[in-house]
Amino acid sequence: MILTPELAKIRDEIRGYASSYTLDFFEVIYEILDFKQMNVVASYGGFPNRYPHWRFGMEYEHIRKSYAYGLSKIYEMVINNDPCYAYLLYCNNLVDQKIVMAHVYAHSDFFKNNLFFAPTNRKMMDEMGNHRTKIQRFVNRYGLEAVENFIDVCLSLDNLIDSHLPMKKMQSQEKSSLLDKDDEDIPVVKKMRSKGYMDKYINPRQFLEEEKEKLEDIKQQEKHFPEKPVKDVLSFLILHAPLEDWQREVLSIIREEAYYFLPQGQTKIMNEGWAAYWHSKIMTKKALGDAEIIDYADHNAGTLAVSPGKINPYKLGVELFRDIEDRWNKGRFGKDYDECRDMQEKMSWDKKMGQGREKIFEVRRVYNDITFIDTFLTEEFCEQQKLFKYQFNPTNATYEIANRDHLEIKKQLLLSLTNMGNPIIEAVDGNYENRGELYLSHRHEGVDLRDDYARETLKNLHVIWQRPVHVETKFEDIPKLLSFDGKDFQERRL
Repeated sequence: MILTPELAKIRDEIRGYASSYTLDFFEVIYEILDFKQMNVVASYGGFPNRYPHWRFGMEYEHIRKSYAYGLSKIYEMVINNDPCYAYLLYCNNLVDQKIVMAHVYAHSDFFKNNLFFAPTNRKMMDEMGNHRTKIQRFVNRYGLEAVENFIDVCLSLDNLIDSHLPMKKMQSQEKSSLLDKDDEDIPVVKKMRSKGYMDKYINPRQFLEEEKEKLEDIKQQEKHFPEKPVKDVLSFLILHAPLEDWQREVLSIIREEAYYFLPQGQTKIMNEGWAAYWHSKIMTKKALGDAEIIDYADHNAGTLAVSPGKINPYKLGVELFRDIEDRWNKGRFGKDYDECRDMQEKMSWDKKMGQGREKIFEVRRVYNDITFIDTFLTEEFCEQQKLFKYQFNPTNATYEIANRDHLEIKKQLLLSLTNMGNPIIEAVDGNYENRGELYLSHRHEGVDLRDDYARETLKNLHVIWQRPVHVETKFEDIPKLLSFDGKDFQERRL
């Protein structure tokens, strides 16, 4: 449903306010949906055209029941696309629609300008439709059950990607080399190039060719399969697993969508914090009418509410952006401030630098959640927000405050955000013990693999590799190797 004239007027008003604050966003196309339509689109991840699969139906039921039991309510959705598509709930009152629109324009600004979204496909709405068409064609040819079962396998592995790969590609595209790498490796006479007339005596062609052949022989002897560990396990499987053409295409689709959604997982706190910051700013400074203040305060408080034992990304993100703005306005950063030991002086510190707005726009552009937390979660901020580390006490069977040290709090947060909480797995050997078996390595970061998850993942990897698969890991600091040969699991110490 298109916007009513009243909502179109509100959209233009909010858009003008967002532009006046120098937010730089994609054009936003709004659509109005009822509860059922909103739940359907939400179950598809915001894209109305997705490939057929039972998990979308399960997700729909989960969302529908959550609303029916009063556990959650979806007010809006917005997707990273050019133009952005945003969905408004039909029964929202006007103040909610204002909040949502302000929130959406800030999200669109973040999508457009944050460095980690730069590699994403800005025409993903069309690409999702292409994926649907391809998979529907496979369903028609090979049957729904065969295709769905294989998609199940692929989806269970969709976190086995390299979270740094998109940025690596961007950096490699920006670099250019003036030297030919083969020539660089030959251990001869770059120093003598200035005297070219001597080259045929100092570096005779036959000598150069012989040296080049020797280097190639050495490289071949040292070559592994793969040559070095591969973090993008899905890519390794696509290239080397004995799959049928349609299976390889399905796995490629799952991988492409995993990389599209990757920056949303990497910037959840920042993205939601940025949107909450700007919807608060626009509403309280520009858009609110007198009769709307109570409703706005009530609904905004619900968005930023904190539950015991949980991190609300809206709340943590918006408070960090406000703290950064305040610190850079007052000059509460740098060597002098950090080395000041007079707490009274620090509390009243104000150099009137006025750089806060410029700083938060810079932060929005170049940081992700990990660097955001690592750089700006200060001791003072933890004290102000009453952050603490908690753990379970088996004596009285309750969770208790274990530590208020901001470094420990930061460490726990960063650990939960690293690789979005997923284990870091690398493909180490595609021909383990010269038997064509797949050998993976778990880069242990202090958290053990869940045994049940590891076993099911090995099963699904075996479906794709069709040979025994192994993963090297640690359990309680003891190095172990988990293996699956298609029938039985084995576990042995290394």
